[in-house]
Amino acid sequence: MSIMEYNGGSVIAMVGKDCVAIASDLRLGNQALGISSNFQKIFPMTNRIFLGLPGLATDVTTLKETFRYRVNMFTIKEEREIEPETFAHLVSSTLYERRFGPWFIEPVMAGLQKTHDGGYKPYIAATDLIGCLNFAKDFVVAGTASTKLFGVAEGLWEPDLEPEDLFETISQTLLNAVDRDAYSGWGAEVYVLTKDKVIKRTLKGRMD
Repeated sequence: MSIMEYNGGSVIAMVGKDCVAIASDLRLGNQALGISSNFQKIFPMTNRIFLGLPGLATDVTTLKETFRYRVNMFTIKEEREIEPETFAHLVSSTLYERRFGPWFIEPVMAGLQKTHDGGYKPYIAATDLIGCLNFAKDFVVAGTASTKLFGVAEGLWEPDLEPEDLFETISQTLLNAVDRDAYSGWGAEVYVLTKDKVIKRTLKGRMD
C-alpha cells in the first residue's frame, strides 16, 4: 500500500462562469479503519484562494501552517495580497525543496485571479508530491478516489456553469466518486467562490 493512501481522502476543484469551486470528503482513516468524519482538508489561504490537501494527515497539518506562514510573509513583504497563480508557484517550490524526502501531499488550488481590467477569472491548479504543476481549464482532482473523480467529472462538467449549477455538479461528482472508493467519503465539504462571496456547504454522504 502506498503511503499516499494511508489516511485516505480526495479533493476536486472545478471552473465555472466567473466562479470556481473546490470540494473534499471528510473522512480520516487509518487504512480501512475509520477515525474521524469531520477531518478538514480545504483551507482558506486568502479571501480568494482555497487550498485542498489530500494525502498523509500529519503532512496536511504541517503544510497548512507552512503555507499560512509563507503567504503571510509574502503579504508583509509585498504589501499586497498574493494572487492564485503566484500562490501555485509558491506551493510548487515549497514541495520541490523537499523532493528527496517529500511531503506526502498532492495539493489542489482554486481561486479567482485578478485580470488587468479589474475583473476576476477562475483559476485552478494541482501538483504532485514534488511540486510538478498541472494547470487546467475544467477541473483537477487528487486523492485516493482520483481515478473515479476523473470519470464522473468528465461526464458531468460543462463550460460556463453558474455558481449554483457548479455547486450541484461538483457535489454530485464528489459524492458519486467517493462511493466507489473505500478510503474516501463520510460526507463532503464544498466551497464556491464568486467575486462577491464564498459559499460553504457541508454535505451528508454514505457512512458505510
